[in-house]
Amino acid sequence: MQEYIQKRVLDICAYILETRATVRQAAQVFEVSKSTVHKDMTERLPSLNKEMAHEVKKVLDFNKSERHLRGGEATKRKYKDLA
Repeated sequence: MQEYIQKRVLDICAYILETRATVRQAAQVFEVSKSTVHKDMTERLPSLNKEMAHEVKKVLDFNKSERHLRGGEATKRKYKDLA
């Protein structure tokens, strides 16, 4: 794995653990695609640091379990603003 990719993976990992950010939020901050963030966290990070990969997986699983609630809130705000 190239050095700049390793640095990006570890930086994104640290950001997600620090802020409990979603994949979408991390992608926006680091100016990469959601697919890149997901691949970095699920495939590349375990080969660099298994413990951090486990912690990130917990955060991502929690965010995934709440995504239907976030979507509902976004829709509620959208239609509230239109009224």
